[in-house]
Amino acid sequence: MTDPATAAGLDPSTLGDLLKVAGSPGFDRLTDQIRRTGGCSDPIHLTGTTVTRDAKSGQVLHSYSTDGEPGGRLRVACGNRRASRCPSCAWTYAGDTYHLIRAGLVGDPTKGTPDTVRDHPRVFATLTAPSFGPVHNRPGKKRCRCGTHHPEEAPELGTALDSATYDYAGAVLWNNHASDLWRYFTIYLRREIARRVGLTQKEAHAQSRVSFGKVAEYQKRGAVHFHAVIRFDGPDGPDSSPPAWATVGLLTDAIRAAAGRVQVDVPAAGDQPARTLNWGTELDVQPIGAFGNGEDITEQAVASYVAKYATKAAETTGTVDQRIGNKEALVLLGVPEHPSRLIAACLDLHPLYPDRKLQDWAHMLGFRGHFSTKSRRYSTTLGALRQVRADYRAAQQRAALGLPDPDDTPEATTLVLAHWTYAGHGHTPGESWLAATIRREIQHNRETARELRAELEAEEGDDWT
Repeated sequence: MTDPATAAGLDPSTLGDLLKVAGSPGFDRLTDQIRRTGGCSDPIHLTGTTVTRDAKSGQVLHSYSTDGEPGGRLRVACGNRRASRCPSCAWTYAGDTYHLIRAGLVGDPTKGTPDTVRDHPRVFATLTAPSFGPVHNRPGKKRCRCGTHHPEEAPELGTALDSATYDYAGAVLWNNHASDLWRYFTIYLRREIARRVGLTQKEAHAQSRVSFGKVAEYQKRGAVHFHAVIRFDGPDGPDSSPPAWATVGLLTDAIRAAAGRVQVDVPAAGDQPARTLNWGTELDVQPIGAFGNGEDITEQAVASYVAKYATKAAETTGTVDQRIGNKEALVLLGVPEHPSRLIAACLDLHPLYPDRKLQDWAHMLGFRGHFSTKSRRYSTTLGALRQVRADYRAAQQRAALGLPDPDDTPEATTLVLAHWTYAGHGHTPGESWLAATIRREIQHNRETARELRAELEAEEGDDWT
């Protein structure tokens, strides 16, 4: 006879806890809370109360307390951007990043970016790290240097051909200073633009702006590289047209020249020599097409690509998504050899460069920057997108409770008094299984809706033809 735990695909302890959760009196409300978080893997637990009063009369219109919730707690989504930590919240973060990048490409008046921004010159640039030694790769139809044709998912891809000569220290120091390299690149880019049009930087700045949105991605070898949308604007940002001299060709030439000028000096320390860090020679700059009329890079493709990597981090190279305090932990965590050597290099270099906090960022292979950033005027902000979502949910809640909508009745003013206390986070084993099931159900429904929408759009196109 089949064991019930095996039949359910659960270990006995998880199944036992799931049955306990399912039999609890607050199970329906718990399920509703988990569904509202999108099946968050590590929800935040809050305890507290809210009271909504009429500001004029003082009448209590609504009150809420977590005392009536399962376990006396309200669960809210963790908001973690990492897909390895919480696929549900990472999906939301990727969606926000997509809309942020897309708004800067096609415009969106509802997000503060005019539609005319689509006519501004813009490119998709990829800046990479230099070589720190030969690694296993897939060079087109040729064999790798090791003499093998590696399949696409081969675990040795990106690892050193000769670990004895690979510059692990140089690799992690480069990652650690990658944000400085980007900062200097943006400075030199503006200088190169002014130089090419025969203007001073002040004069060029008075006629145009350069805006960007970028995301960091780890290559298989563990080196960070940046993908960036870089756009010419007029003197007032996206609301104004760029000058006639601001062309895609000029922007492309300026990007290449600026990347070639960047240098970051790292002083000698201990057994480490002085280093001059530069961008790698693999610099790719491509114009972004508006409608995909034969262009290699389109607006849709760029926004989707950037959003995809906004939720990934160093764990894509085989490392872990948590801090590592010593080398012994690498064995316990089962970190593969190549990322393990990079992490060990961070730990060894930390005493030599204490201000670089290499030990704190060893699990990130030395990188300590933000994974997605943008210039101030590129488009909307993640905070603004989150606020729109929060306002929408608040409006739904008001409608469900029968509370007045301030937009419909400006004279109806309400006062909300709230008190919240952090009470923990996470799930029990049974709750975790339930959350994962709900998340997969939500994901399936989204994919089904997307496929249906694509079919309807295709049918409408056929009818129009």
